[in-house]
Amino acid sequence: MDFTEYIKKLTDRGIAFSENEPMSRHVTFRIGGEAMVFVMPETLEDFTFAVKSAYEEKINFFVLGKGSNVLFADGGYEGAVISAEKLNKITVQDNKITCLAGASFTAVSHVARDYGLSGLEFANGIPGSVGGAVYMNAGAYGGEVSQVLKESTYFDTETGETVTIGLFEHNYSYRKSSYIENKNRIILSAVFSLTPGDKAEIKEKMDLYMLSRKTKQPLEYPSAGSVFKRCQGHYTGQMIEELGLKGYSVGGAQISEKHAGFIINKGGATARDVEQLIDFIKERVKEAYGVELECEVIAVK
Repeated sequence: MDFTEYIKKLTDRGIAFSENEPMSRHVTFRIGGEAMVFVMPETLEDFTFAVKSAYEEKINFFVLGKGSNVLFADGGYEGAVISAEKLNKITVQDNKITCLAGASFTAVSHVARDYGLSGLEFANGIPGSVGGAVYMNAGAYGGEVSQVLKESTYFDTETGETVTIGLFEHNYSYRKSSYIENKNRIILSAVFSLTPGDKAEIKEKMDLYMLSRKTKQPLEYPSAGSVFKRCQGHYTGQMIEELGLKGYSVGGAQISEKHAGFIINKGGATARDVEQLIDFIKERVKEAYGVELECEVIAVK
């Protein structure tokens, strides 16, 4: 794969990039080999240009937000990783919050709290970006994106158009959206419609959620959050715990002793370690419960 023309386009436009960038620096797992090109646009226009150019040059590309639900292969990524992290603008008007895709979902919940807007309390502590949250209908503590999203805007790599869609066009269900089915749609921004509330009550609820996270989740170790999707009629973490698998390790990857639904990087874990551990858990759960676990972590190879 030849990146010469793509790099020339980035250089001519003045978009920052690096070559052979270790992806372990950019994901919460702290795991992953080198990306051939790592692009860091600072404006929405440059971001769209970087995505469009990668599509035109027919090179592989992956859009990365906060890297909280992603596992890059040990051998790296033969393509361009386009970071949305600097696209973090958040604005408030009346009861609506508009934010770019790279904004921290937790940061958005803090802005909502500061403006006395209720509905995003559940997002406090979710480590991902707004783009990632909209993409997968992120949620916690009974709340999820589908309850508060008004609309989102995306760039279509096939048509070159920028399109805004309303809530119902997202076809939301548990951890699923129309974006997952349409890989040519790159999320640029989102608008959340919230409800006026009491700042103190909003803060109290957010603090309780954060305390619960700190108490129950292994936040002291690198991880990608909950590894498996919830399955009907079963608590995933409970099944894994009942099998006596807490603390089970493959290389540097370990099933958390604090919460069996998490795989943590105890130190020096590889993507292969994590993949083998995931496969092992799925096999054991299938044998014992007849349940097919579905992985929530996106593997990038």
